[in-house]
Amino acid sequence: MRIVGLTGGIASGKSTVSNLFKANGIPVVDADVIARNVLKKGSGGWKRVVAAFGEEILLPSREVDRPKLGQMVFSSDSKRQLLNKLMAPYISSGIFWEILKEWVKGAKVIVVDIPLLFEAKMDKWTKPIVVVWVSQETQLTRLMERDGLSEEDARNRVMAQMSLDLKRSKADIVIDNNGGLDELHQQFDKVLSEIRRPLTWFEFWRSRQGAFSILGLVTSGLFVCKQLN
Repeated sequence: MRIVGLTGGIASGKSTVSNLFKANGIPVVDADVIARNVLKKGSGGWKRVVAAFGEEILLPSREVDRPKLGQMVFSSDSKRQLLNKLMAPYISSGIFWEILKEWVKGAKVIVVDIPLLFEAKMDKWTKPIVVVWVSQETQLTRLMERDGLSEEDARNRVMAQMSLDLKRSKADIVIDNNGGLDELHQQFDKVLSEIRRPLTWFEFWRSRQGAFSILGLVTSGLFVCKQLN
């Protein structure tokens, strides 16, 4: 099975690319969706985060006020690191189980959409790594327009993440999303062809089909040995 890592930065267009993969029949494991589930009222992640940040981050419904929590952690390195530390085990296990579900279904290629792919050191489990890149100026402009933020707030959120230039240097495939949708679609078509290429032997052996092939070979070998004895 080929596990493709997809990452980018806030307002880079990563979610658009993720949706394009889905629209083309490629299963996507979305770390943001898993993170939202981790913070559902009453869950283990919810209890740890509320204990660390206090009940002031809760809505009257007792659900986490995500915008309020986001504003709190994006303005403080220590609080952001604490939140990431608290949630990381739950998100990692959630990603593992979602990948396992796709493996059971027989998926040959899946995309793992993780904003903190490099920061969480999950890049060692994915190949190739696709980075959706934009210039910092474009990123700031789109973020301010999308979320109605001031330039200072937008810059704080951008600077709180690993720079897209650094992520680009670590990528196997870079999608330059500084242009319009037509340019993005043209680049995506090339990326899609690349990740749909035939599996390597290693990728085949870790797929469900490969695992069953190994099981069949082992079973046949044991049967032959038994007959010879």
